[in-house]
Amino acid sequence: MSNNNYGVNLDKPITPVVVRDAVVECFYGAHCKDSEIEMGDDETSHTYCESVVKKAFTDSGGDFENPTKESLQKALGQLAEFSKNFRNPEIIKQHFGEMMELMNKLK
Repeated sequence: MSNNNYGVNLDKPITPVVVRDAVVECFYGAHCKDSEIEMGDDETSHTYCESVVKKAFTDSGGDFENPTKESLQKALGQLAEFSKNFRNPEIIKQHFGEMMELMNKLK
């Protein structure tokens, strides 16, 4: 996997909730933390990113609070589509690939 594990301890079981939280961190890293998008403090930026991820779950028929592998896949597709408006395709591909590596570890 890449150098950035988005807070995931790979020595522990990977669950849908673990992947969901990693998706939020990944999205935050790609869109707020290290980008030109300025939203104020880190907490405000993180809250914004989490709300975008929640909306991706809702829009794809999933439940953010109780994610499944299927709902995660659909939400990731929604987020990749959303990101096309803001990010270079290579960055999207990299982050999507990192999340799919985690998804592949789900039982």
